[in-house]
Amino acid sequence: MTLSTYLLFLPACFAINMAFGPNNLLSVTNGARHGVSPAVIAAGGRLAAFAIMIAIAGLGMGAVLVASELAFDVIKYIGAAYLVWIGIRLLRAPAPAAEAQASDAAAPPSMRALVRQEFTVAAGNPKAILVFTAFFPQFVVPGAYATSYLLLGTTFLLLEVVAIALYAMLGARMRRLANGSRAMRWFNKVSGSMMVGFGLLLAFTRRPAA
Repeated sequence: MTLSTYLLFLPACFAINMAFGPNNLLSVTNGARHGVSPAVIAAGGRLAAFAIMIAIAGLGMGAVLVASELAFDVIKYIGAAYLVWIGIRLLRAPAPAAEAQASDAAAPPSMRALVRQEFTVAAGNPKAILVFTAFFPQFVVPGAYATSYLLLGTTFLLLEVVAIALYAMLGARMRRLANGSRAMRWFNKVSGSMMVGFGLLLAFTRRPAA
């Protein structure tokens, strides 16, 4: 891969990483509720899901998933239902008490649960695999398919970490600005409503033409 091609890939890829969707909303929410470090660690679940998707797309199975209406719809509806469920939980979640907000000891309920949540949200969106099935091949070098695809996949995951950290810091900043349980209740309501909205949008997403 030439340097000019890679430099063209970088900003286009980072724009995809920074696109605001369910996973980045989770980073904002976790950053606000639990802090930057827990939000970044939890997003390891998302990175694992994306790594699996990259491998699937690299082996050519991503196109099969996109072409299969049944597989696409099953993943889509499961993912949509899960997003709505998360949204409802956020809508019903109590705001952390002022003392807890000020305390560094306010740990997330379960890091394993947060990691699993990130993984499930990422894996439950079948359109995510289109990024690797349709976007990556534009930059892959045919004569060095494996190495160039590995470079693109690794770059995507590294840039995803940057996006995760930025959104987690945004959430933490919003928490400091909120500075009160009433404001945090509104934050929960807005985050929950947006998550439900993402779920409904996903449910009505149509399978791309094969």
